[in-house]
This record gives sequence, structure tokens and C-alpha cells, in this order.
Amino acid sequence: MSYVKEIYEKVVAENPAEPEFHQAVKEVLESLEPVIEKNEEEYRQLAILERMVEPERIISFRVPWIDDKGNIQINKGYRIQFSSAIGPYKGGLRFHPTVNQSILKFLGFEQVFKNSLTGLPIGGGKGGANFDPKGKSDREIMSFCQSYMTELYKYIGADQDVPAGDIGVGSREIGFLYGQYKRMTGRYEGVLTGKGLSYGGSQTRRQATGYGLVYILEEMLEAAGKSIENQKIIVSGSGNVAIYAAEKAMEEGGIVIAMSDSAGYIHDPAGIKLDIIKDIKEVKRGRIREYADRVPTASYHEGKGIWSVPCDIALPCATQNELHLADAQMLAANGCYAVAEGANMPATLDATDFFLKSDILFMPGKAANAGGVATSALEMSQNSTRLSWSFDKVDDKLRGIMQDIFEKVADAAKRYNLENNYVAGANIAGFEKVVDAMKAQGLV
Repeated sequence: MSYVKEIYEKVVAENPAEPEFHQAVKEVLESLEPVIEKNEEEYRQLAILERMVEPERIISFRVPWIDDKGNIQINKGYRIQFSSAIGPYKGGLRFHPTVNQSILKFLGFEQVFKNSLTGLPIGGGKGGANFDPKGKSDREIMSFCQSYMTELYKYIGADQDVPAGDIGVGSREIGFLYGQYKRMTGRYEGVLTGKGLSYGGSQTRRQATGYGLVYILEEMLEAAGKSIENQKIIVSGSGNVAIYAAEKAMEEGGIVIAMSDSAGYIHDPAGIKLDIIKDIKEVKRGRIREYADRVPTASYHEGKGIWSVPCDIALPCATQNELHLADAQMLAANGCYAVAEGANMPATLDATDFFLKSDILFMPGKAANAGGVATSALEMSQNSTRLSWSFDKVDDKLRGIMQDIFEKVADAAKRYNLENNYVAGANIAGFEKVVDAMKAQGLV
């Protein structure tokens, strides 16, 4: 039995009922086979894969809080500290009813390679809770965040573990979490990223993942002799990643014609009016269907059929496993020639396989959505030096990081005769740096 198959079967056996984690491990290990076969004896001797698929630490705890009616509520909180081989653990906190250990292990495992690709000294981690901020008052969210941080603060620090936001954790939640950390420790340090500009946050952080997605998309298109100019683009989701991917795509000359939320999607052949989307989602916290009520050229459709809209480029920016094989086939049939993932693993494995076997250009999330964590690391740098950089300076650094990621991914794929297979390239490039650090540091 091959080393890859042996480790994957061990992961499934030892981590039952964790399908998301199994999926992430399988996707990474299979694409790493050329590297692992070349170095199998050494990697077996050092137990590289055994150590790589096992988190360094899993922290699980209860989060008690009181709602506005005076009732005691209990949620489950987590922090997965996956790998510190190349730096302190870095990865977001997700507050959503679907959060469980499997999802966070998948996200933490992906984060290890994504963070490696940025070229910055940050390891991989992820955390969160099965708490739903939707429909909660500010006081309830503050109560939950303070209780969550009262346990989490014991395990994090500016040089140990630096969480950020994710789904359900925006600037409001980060503020409450940071205030409680400062209260518990008495330290004013860069322990969280995504902070407000008034207390150590970075310019461009809100835009970073979406902007970075478009920057690497442009690199991939340019390498294929194409351009984003006048191309019809669909963007799933309508949170930070989707909104700012759409904004940057429009600035670069693309035409965004569809966006979505969890209930349905809008199609506007005339081009999405982003100021209205921002008003609905960022100001009024409303539903995407309201756009069709305000824009006569738009139509609203219930359900998850956004991938049926004919387009040139698709940017899945909502959540994991949102784009299935049938969706990938529909995109191809309707003329889509490029897909770049703004969310974490939004394409299922069979959809990804379809893209790789077709003529569709495909950039995986661990490379394409690395702009967010890269800018978080830039925020850490600013906090360490007590400096605050301009929007343009951070944006320029972000663009340079995304261009560098593309070059690493393309080079790694080419070195193993997998040219244009950016999934393999991203995994190989991220893996090589982590392995070098693991070997240098001994059995830890």
C-alpha cells in the first residue's frame, strides 16, 4: 500500500464521522503523490504525513451565556491549533450553527498550506463555535463573545496563536473578543486581527480576501493569454469576500451579473449595482432578494441555482461544498472558462476533478483566498512595530503577495510535469515549505 493511501485510511479510521476533514486530507494527499513518492523513504522515517494530518492541539470547551430573556444558553467552542512549524497559529474564528470539530479540522488543515503559500511566518489554525449571531442583539453577542474569550484567552497570544474573523465573526465580534482579552490579560497586543482602525486594525483588511482573489485570477488569466476586461462574472455569496471580489473585478473591467445569499440569487444582465448590494447587506443586513425590488433590470430566484447563469468566469465566495459536479458541468456547458475559489473549498472533490480534466482554468481556495490571511499577517507586522500603514501601501503589498503565490503555484506544478494544475501546484508549494521547517526542528 502506498504511503498516501495508508495515511488517508488511517485518518478515516481514527477520525470517524468527520467527512469534511477526510475530504480535505484526501484532496491534499492525492495531489502530493508525486512529491511523496520521490521522498517516500525519508518521509516515512520521519513520520512526516502522520504528523502533518494530526493537529498539534484541539481545544474544546463549553460557552455559557445569558440571552435577553434572562435564559442561560450553552454553546460549544473550539480552537484547533494545527501546525506551528513556520510560525504562530493563524486562522479565523467561525460562529455558525454548522460548526463542529470536523469542519474546523478541515479548515485548519487547509490553513496550514494556505499560510505557507503567503511566504509569511504564520502557522495554521482555526476555531469557532456553534453559535448563530443572526437574530441576536448586540448585548447577546457581546455576552457570548466575552464568555468565549474567557476560556480561549488561555491558549492564544501575539507570538502563540492569533485568531481572526470568519463567517459570523465580523468587526463587531472582533471588538467584543478583543476587549475581553485585554480585560482578562491586561495586555494590549496584536492577538487578534481584523480589529477596528481605532485600536490596531489594518487598512484593506475588509477588502483583502476579495481583492486578493481578483489579483490572482488576473495572473492566471494573463498566463493563459486572457483578460478580465468585459468578461461576464458570477460571484456566489454576498458577504465581505463576495462584495469586495465583485468590487475589484468591476474596477478591473469585469461585469458582475449575479450574486447570492443562503436563500437565493439575483441575476442582473446590466451589471450588478454594488452600492445597492452594500446598502442591503452591510447597512441594513437584509436579504439579496431586496435587490430585485430596487433594480428593474434584475430578477430574483429562490434556491442555489446561481451556477446556471451563463458566464465567462465564476467566483464561488460563499461556503464549503457549494459547487457540485452538476454545477461544474453546467458552468462548462454555458461557456465558463475560469473558476477561482474565494471561499474555503467551495467546489466538491468531483467538481474539482471535473475542472482539472476540462479546459477550464481553476485556482483553488488555498491559493486564491489567501489574501485575507496575508493581510492579517501584515496587520500583525504593524502591531509589532506600533505602526499604521496607508490603504495603498497595504493594497500594494497584497497584490505583490498574490502575484508571488501564483508564481510559486505555477512553478511547483511545472516542476512535477503538472503544468496548469494549480490544485497540485498550491498543495506542493505549501507542503514543501512546511516539510522543510518540520525536518529542521526535529521530532516535535
